[in-house]
Amino acid sequence: MDNLVIPIPAREGWSASLKCGDTIRLIDVEGGQAADLWAYNPADHTEFLSAQHSRVHMGQAYPVEGWTFVTNQRRPILEFTRDDSPGRHDCLAAACDRFRYQILGADSGHASCEDTLIREAATHDIHVSRAPQPFNVFANFRVEPDGTFNLDECLTKAGDSATFTLLADAVVVISACPQDIVGFQPGGPTSMAVEISSRRAGDDGE
Repeated sequence: MDNLVIPIPAREGWSASLKCGDTIRLIDVEGGQAADLWAYNPADHTEFLSAQHSRVHMGQAYPVEGWTFVTNQRRPILEFTRDDSPGRHDCLAAACDRFRYQILGADSGHASCEDTLIREAATHDIHVSRAPQPFNVFANFRVEPDGTFNLDECLTKAGDSATFTLLADAVVVISACPQDIVGFQPGGPTSMAVEISSRRAGDDGE
C-alpha cells in the first residue's frame, strides 16, 4: 500500500482523482483550522457528495465517526472511518464565497473556498459554477436550543486528524478555509495536510 503526505498551504486547496477503497487522512497541522471537503463522481459530474442528503441518510445533523456520506443520487461515496480530533464537524454552513466576503467588507480578491473548489475541479475537467454544500471538517458550527446558528471556534490542536474511506471512485477536493474576518479559526488561516493511502501506484493530486 502506497502512502503520500501532501501539504495544503493556508488559504489554498488540493484535489485528486481517487479510487474506491482509497483512504484520506486530513491533518490540521497547526490547530484551529477548518477545511471544506467535496467529492464528485468522475463519470457523472452532476453527482456529488451531498450534505443535505447525507443528513437525512444518517438521521443526524452533525457528522461523526462512522457516518456514510451519500451523493445527491443517494449513493454512498465516502465513509468517516476514524476521528482523531475533538469531534466537532459541520455540514450545515455554506462554503465561503466572494459574496460573503463582499458583505464582510473584504478586498475583491479575497480567497474563498468556493473559488478554490472551482479552480481545483477544473483541473479534472469538472465545471463548477457554484459550490454545493460542503462537509466542513473540524468546523465547530452549532445550532443552539433557541435556533441561533453560531460559528464557534475550532477546537482542534496541532496534529489532530480525520480519516475517510472512498466508497466509490471520486474526485475529492479540499480547501484550507481562508476565512480571516469571522474569527472561528483561532490559529488561522493556517496550513493543513492530507495523507493518501492507496492499494495502487501513482496516486495523483494537485
